[in-house]
Amino acid sequence: MAEVANNTPPIVPGQIQAAEEKAVSPWKEAWKSFKKNKLAIVGFSIVVFFILLAIFAPLLAPHDIAKQELANKHIPPSAEHWFGTDEFGRDILSRIIYGARISLWVGFLSVAGSVIVGSFLGIIAGYYGKWIDAIISRIFDIILAFPSILLAIAVVSVLGPSLRNALIAIAIINVPTFGRLLRSRVLSVKEEEYVTAAKAIGMKDSRILIHHILPNSLAPIIVQGTLAIATAIIECAALGFLGMGAQPPTPEWGKMLADSRAFIIEAPWTVLFPGLAIMLTVLGFNLMGDGLRDALDPRMKN
Repeated sequence: MAEVANNTPPIVPGQIQAAEEKAVSPWKEAWKSFKKNKLAIVGFSIVVFFILLAIFAPLLAPHDIAKQELANKHIPPSAEHWFGTDEFGRDILSRIIYGARISLWVGFLSVAGSVIVGSFLGIIAGYYGKWIDAIISRIFDIILAFPSILLAIAVVSVLGPSLRNALIAIAIINVPTFGRLLRSRVLSVKEEEYVTAAKAIGMKDSRILIHHILPNSLAPIIVQGTLAIATAIIECAALGFLGMGAQPPTPEWGKMLADSRAFIIEAPWTVLFPGLAIMLTVLGFNLMGDGLRDALDPRMKN
């Protein structure tokens, strides 16, 4: 019997290795691209530094943040008080370390709330469209019609000045940002063939949204969320500066700036170091967010 010709080309080990390299997870590929961005790594390092500062604040703070020593007020930076003391003789370095907890807590929680509510509304509006889309979009337009800080002040004025109410206000003003982002993403993703196929086999809308549309919309959420944390920290500091956020004796950076503005000539270090803490934290999140955008956006890749 004649042998059947086998036209299948032989498998070369080098080709297998090359195929495995090409089949790298998109998230691993994004991480490799992120690590190549030096500015993004700098931002990531700054963010990690402040997160560790917040976690280990009780161990790192050299002095009691609430202890007042009026005899030691406005002491300039020294070996005992690296960042000096404020008008009540409290150690500024210790208060900045504990202030990292407050700013990061407000930033992460407010953005998490905005992501959850905004993503839900954006997905519903983009997927179902029609009158549902019209109502939700108009709500977003109304919120965006007000300057963000003025809307936050209005919300806190109604709820009452406190750190918790400031967090709620910051979450509310950021909801339309994520809602519009998810809506535009859903409008494009829902026209893909795999979504059409899922509808054709009778898959429920909830499963399509959770298992198909949402996973393919995570990249822009991550990027926008990182940048939104920086904005939330600034807004928290602004509300604290205006006396509508954290209340005394809470060591919040914006409140520290407000309490020290009268002593900017007499004791400039009381304003300098809280301001630097805000600037570095926001800079870290912005640099990291730009790096994530470059790593996760296919249009930014060669």
